[in-house]
Amino acid sequence: MAIRSLGICAAVIAFAADQASKAFLLINAETLAAGVNVAPGFNLVFHRNTGVTFGLLKGTPWWALAIVATAVVLFLAISLVRSTAISEAVAYGVVIGGALGNILDRIRFGGVTDFLDFYIGTTHWPAFNLADVFVVCGVGLLLITAGREHAAIKKAPE
Repeated sequence: MAIRSLGICAAVIAFAADQASKAFLLINAETLAAGVNVAPGFNLVFHRNTGVTFGLLKGTPWWALAIVATAVVLFLAISLVRSTAISEAVAYGVVIGGALGNILDRIRFGGVTDFLDFYIGTTHWPAFNLADVFVVCGVGLLLITAGREHAAIKKAPE
C-alpha cells in the first residue's frame, strides 16, 4: 500500500505544480504574450497548443484528444496500482499528474497552455509546460527502471 501511496502523492504534486504554474501564467498572460526574456536562451511566453506534441494533430477536436489522454491515464493508473517498486510508482505518478494537468487544460481552454520557450540563436524549441516536463521525466524514469531490471535478469545465474 505504501508504494501505491507514493505514486498517488507524486501524481498530486505534479498536477498541483503544473496547475499553479499555469495559473501564474494566466494572471500574467498579457505581459507574456510577446514573451519575457528570463535568461539567455530562455523566455516565458503564452502559447495555447490545440494539437499534441510539437503541435501535431492541430485541428483534432479537443475532446477527442482529451478522451485518448484519459484512456492512457487509466492504463497508467492500473500500472501504478500494480507497481512493486517505489521508482516505478513515482514514475507512473508524475506521468499521470502531468497528463491530468494537460487534460484539464483541454477541457477548460480547448488546448494546452505552454509557456517555457528555450532557444539557441533564432532556433526555438516548441514551447512546453511543467506537465510535459513531468511526463518526460516519468517516462525517462520508467525506461531507466526497465533497463535496470533487464540488466539484472541478464546477470542472474540460470
